[in-house]
Amino acid sequence: MLGMIVRFLVSAVVLLLVSYLVPGLQVAGFTGALIAAVVIAVLGYVVELAFGREKITRMSRGIVGFLVSAVVIYVSQFIVPGSINVTIWGALLASLVIGIVDSFVPTELR
Repeated sequence: MLGMIVRFLVSAVVLLLVSYLVPGLQVAGFTGALIAAVVIAVLGYVVELAFGREKITRMSRGIVGFLVSAVVIYVSQFIVPGSINVTIWGALLASLVIGIVDSFVPTELR
């Protein structure tokens, strides 16, 4: 559960920051970033559960974050029109940053 919360916060902050840097991604304020971050966090958690939490390493957690984020960022513009406007390249760049950050951010208490 803590991993999902951390993934949510990281995704929301990174989406907001990347939207200012990447020309192919426009997030309409904090609400659009929160909607996409919720979906990224939930789907990432479901994928980790599907593959087994003990099999997910830091490296594969970043890969899961990258793949889930790319799809969700791109598809979210169709689900919630007006909150996110993104090209395929913008979604890939944003998800790359989310995947990299997600691979280094600890998501479990030890």
